[in-house]
Amino acid sequence: MATLYVSPHPDDFRSLLALLAAEAWPSSGVKTVTDKPPANLCARSTPALVLGAGDGGAVLSGANAVAWYLAVQGKRAGAGVKQQSEVRQWLSFADNELIPPSCAVVFPLMGVTLDKKLQQTSRVELLRILKLLDKMLEPRTYLVGESVTLADMAVASALLLPFKYALEPSDRDALTNVTRWFTTCINQPHFIKVLGKVTLCEKMAPVKTNAEAKACSNPSAAAAAGDMAQATLNGPPKTEAQLKKEAKKREKLEKFQQKKEMEAKKKTQPATEKKAKPEKKELGVISYNIPTPAGEKKDVVSPLPDSYSPQYVEAAWYPWWEKRGFFKPEYGRQSIGDPNPQGIFMMCIPPPNVTGSLHLGHALTNAIQDSLTRWHRMRGETTLWNPGCDHAGIATQVVVEKKLMRDMGKSRHELGREKFIEEVWKWKNEKGDRIYHQLKKLGSSLDWDRACFTMDPKLSYAVQEAFIRMHDEGVIYRSKRLVNWSCSLNSAISDIEVDKKELTGRTLLPVPGYKDKVEFGVLVSFAYKVDGSDEEVIVATTRIETMLGDTAVAVHPDDSRYRHLKGKMVAHPFCERKMPVVFDDFVDMSFGTGAVKITPAHDHNDYEVGVRHGLPFVNILDENGLLINVPPPFLGMKRFEARKAVLEALQDRGHFREVKDNPMVVPVCSRSKDIVEPLLKPQWYVSCADMGKQAADAVREGHLKIIPDHHLKTWFNWMDNIRDWCISRQLWWGHRIPAYFITVNDPSVKPGEDVDGHYWVSGRTAEEAREKAAKRFNVTSDKVTLRQDEDVLDTWFSSGIFPFSIFGWPNETLDLSVFYPGTLLETGHDILFFWVARMVMMGLKLTGKLPFKEVYLHAVVRDAHGRKMSKSLGNVIDPLDVITGISLEGLHAQLTFSNLDPVEVERAKEGQKSDYPNGIPECGTDALRFALCAYTSQGRDINLDVNRILGYRHFCNKLWNAVKFAMKTLGDNFVPSEKAQMCGEESVADRWILSRLSAAVGLCDAGFKAYDFPAITTAIYNFWLYELCDVYLESVKPVFGKEGDEKQAGVCRQTLYTCLDVGLRLLSPIMPFVTEELYQRLPRRRPQLDPPSICVTPYPDAQEFCWNSDEVDRNMDFVMNVVKTIRSLRADYNLTKTRADCYLQCADAAAVSLVQTSNVQIQTLSYSQAVIPLSAEQVVPAGCAVAIASDRCTVNLMIKGLIDVDKELSKLQAKKGELAKLMEKLHDKMATGDYRDKVPLKVQQQDGEKLRQSQTELDKVQEAMDNFSKMK
Repeated sequence: MATLYVSPHPDDFRSLLALLAAEAWPSSGVKTVTDKPPANLCARSTPALVLGAGDGGAVLSGANAVAWYLAVQGKRAGAGVKQQSEVRQWLSFADNELIPPSCAVVFPLMGVTLDKKLQQTSRVELLRILKLLDKMLEPRTYLVGESVTLADMAVASALLLPFKYALEPSDRDALTNVTRWFTTCINQPHFIKVLGKVTLCEKMAPVKTNAEAKACSNPSAAAAAGDMAQATLNGPPKTEAQLKKEAKKREKLEKFQQKKEMEAKKKTQPATEKKAKPEKKELGVISYNIPTPAGEKKDVVSPLPDSYSPQYVEAAWYPWWEKRGFFKPEYGRQSIGDPNPQGIFMMCIPPPNVTGSLHLGHALTNAIQDSLTRWHRMRGETTLWNPGCDHAGIATQVVVEKKLMRDMGKSRHELGREKFIEEVWKWKNEKGDRIYHQLKKLGSSLDWDRACFTMDPKLSYAVQEAFIRMHDEGVIYRSKRLVNWSCSLNSAISDIEVDKKELTGRTLLPVPGYKDKVEFGVLVSFAYKVDGSDEEVIVATTRIETMLGDTAVAVHPDDSRYRHLKGKMVAHPFCERKMPVVFDDFVDMSFGTGAVKITPAHDHNDYEVGVRHGLPFVNILDENGLLINVPPPFLGMKRFEARKAVLEALQDRGHFREVKDNPMVVPVCSRSKDIVEPLLKPQWYVSCADMGKQAADAVREGHLKIIPDHHLKTWFNWMDNIRDWCISRQLWWGHRIPAYFITVNDPSVKPGEDVDGHYWVSGRTAEEAREKAAKRFNVTSDKVTLRQDEDVLDTWFSSGIFPFSIFGWPNETLDLSVFYPGTLLETGHDILFFWVARMVMMGLKLTGKLPFKEVYLHAVVRDAHGRKMSKSLGNVIDPLDVITGISLEGLHAQLTFSNLDPVEVERAKEGQKSDYPNGIPECGTDALRFALCAYTSQGRDINLDVNRILGYRHFCNKLWNAVKFAMKTLGDNFVPSEKAQMCGEESVADRWILSRLSAAVGLCDAGFKAYDFPAITTAIYNFWLYELCDVYLESVKPVFGKEGDEKQAGVCRQTLYTCLDVGLRLLSPIMPFVTEELYQRLPRRRPQLDPPSICVTPYPDAQEFCWNSDEVDRNMDFVMNVVKTIRSLRADYNLTKTRADCYLQCADAAAVSLVQTSNVQIQTLSYSQAVIPLSAEQVVPAGCAVAIASDRCTVNLMIKGLIDVDKELSKLQAKKGELAKLMEKLHDKMATGDYRDKVPLKVQQQDGEKLRQSQTELDKVQEAMDNFSKMK
């Protein structure tokens, strides 16, 4: 066992880092000792980790070494080589960049004497570093990857003292991302365990910590406090290498102080007086308060609010879209039957449960489907996205049964079937359209006039017809087999409704109907006596009560231990049943004793063995979970009470051998939380072998395409090994099976049995069924008595015919002829078999056609840490909470009204507190949709971070401000040209932004066609943010400021309008609300002819916007490299406000010409006083700072009189030394004898290029040094 020695001081962040890393490896059993390590261990300081017992163990000393070792063991050092490298870089950052200024700021507050000037300058430096860190954290939840790593522990530990004692609320307000990240970290469970509750600083002042108070009476704590300061400021005894490193650090610190002193001098000069920086304001909530009747167009005349607010933007648009019929395929055409050269797009929604409420899975599905639908609609296709809702048999029945018991104190059996069905319909009509309202909140452009409910007469008729046709053909048949049985629901349930609960060992679980929890996760061994001898066979089971239904013991044919038992019988201890020893290959000889008890009526594997060996099937459970067909005293017992009774009886009779922990999976009903029992029941089955082969062949032959193709393996595995499908459900709510059991009142016809399919007939009415039965048995219909099956069909049966039942099948309707087969089925990969495969099979069987041409399967949404969404973890997110925002207290309140038990509620609250310490901010529908699409890589999982969604709300605000600025620039009298086209008078900036716009159009078009949503969102985001806003809008400001150049300004306005118009249309399918709001404010090219809404305006086409130019892009890349280089130089010399002249020395005439044509743009974007191009031969004026923009251009920034010349010479000298070393290394490498023969040609070329570039750079450095020397 390892021993960790740490300091007793509670603020020793180095020891705290080690403790955090140890806590992240909980299974390690590391022993913690709060003291210095013994002298004989040669550990220089705490923390120290001694590996192994005694004095002979290896010793790790120092926070980073100890923490790294512990984090690696606890899998917190990053996943893979790349992440581990990043973690090491953050460790170095914490050690070298954060800790020195942090300690210099905080230690004086704790009584450690330091130079005041050092304390002040260190605070400035600390805030500067934190601002950089804040920028880095903007798109991230954690520093490395999607969960807490050692990087977070190290940086958070380094910032612990500043956050506790030095960073006041105003500081934290300016560091929103750092504060959010730090708060998230310290609320993680292992942080809380080590740090306790961390109170953030309210006002920076001298502090006396609890440790100091205790130090008065605790010498070791006092010594530790001194050692902490000593270790941090002076460090433990240093090696020679460490002393050299410290000397370099001191030298850097001195230079840093000199730099700050110079900055302080500049501040005293009147010319550089700064205005007070306005405080950063949070994005506010603005409401749309203009009275607008539902369905009327929103006011677009009033000025836009100052900032983007989702509440304002999303108001009133949806009712107007719906009333105008934009979402209907009939919009813009006389008949849907008219040929459309653009084509037809039809997709049906995966029908959500009528009981359901919106969750992130729905939000993801609808974000993708609506984006695709809107894109196809804007392309001019006849577009239908058909809504619908599933009756959700079990879920709905459970909800209404609970309501009945709560409101009336009655069960459904007391009410009766007909009255109960009436109550379900009543509930459905009151509550059932809730999810439709939520879908509208997401902006889903569904044709609501075609909304279908699976229990509607039209769809119910189709379900009945499907069953009858398949039953008449023999595809549906009657059989008695094992099913998943829920005793609480008294019904068979499908595999998807069975949750697999994994247990590691003995576990007590709550079971409905039982006061005490029931034991699972144990393996009970007991003996069967071999009949006629003293020998015994020991078997084991996790369900001891099922031994009452055993009818055999199985062993492997090759197991020599049991060969002598061939033909022998074993005796059941509780009845006179003699059971054969059977030999079967399914037995694992290496598990347990190699002998297995066989219960054919209550285990799926045993069922197969029972069939193979002709064993009796003894059913010991009734539908309520009570024991039947067993001897007293077990008869009539509840199943889990019998579990205890059987165990005690085995012990009393001497058959019990042992009980031990056993990892296992317990099947739990997702609806009732009951333990699922395999039970023999006569049920209706669909024969799937032929249909499964057709479905598999459709994909193999390319008729049906599944995207992404990594799901093909799953598809073929299921289809090629498909089992028959049980479609009976013992419920009242659902489609009652149109099958009738026949009784013939004629002595010549013997009575039939329930499992005999010959005595079952199906019919659309009882009369039709009676005629069929009379014909089958050759009797008159008056001799036939019918009993309709009480059961209903599996909900997936009606869902399986949904793509054509919604259009009126089996009747030949216009909708069916136009929209079936559909174009696309989009859904989650988790229901590939349960729904997608069944639609394909039933579509081919009943219509002879595939129901759709393509299947796109999106990923499953997980939380930011990659965990499955679970109410008990507190990580289930309601999309409406993301759209409107919710406080932490509000999230807690939702748990209070859930059906979780108190322990799970508390655990869930901790999860919420950790992930959303400040609740969830209002993000809006558009930001949520954009984020979900951006996340949707064609993989299996999405780790959704709410902070990233908030980032896209900020993107909406940027979009808002850009359009507001542009509209002001266009002016009230601006009239766009009738067609988007270039006039030939465009400037470099105009041509470039139109080239980038065309590239974005092409990327979006390709992305939608390939279902590559991240490519679409990236293209749009980059165009709006980095190209239009950051570059174009900034570079053209002087054009509108000039007088007398109205022609150029006019060209620029047309370019700007084109960018706004096309850019909003590109974004519209993904962000429908904000794009509609802004698009309505723009003037129209053809006011009388253009469509009234952006959602029915043509989507930008790559053939129309074909201005993409590689040459223009290359030239702009050159310009932007120059701009970035100038900005970098300005930042290096802290020229934040002062504009300096810039001399650009160009290597060739083409570069000079490019600089001349882009002069204004470079000057504007780089904040330069003047930009002067120079040829390679022209002399650069003395006093310039030099930087290389590329091998074609060198930037010379006039800084004479603004900077410290000696300091710059020192920097250049260091750079010269680095280049000389690099070139020497390259020369040595290239000079080796076998270099030409052994080194690949490509590498040789790269080395030669590096040498050439280094020589060029060295020449420039020397030139710069000469220039600085002239300035002295």
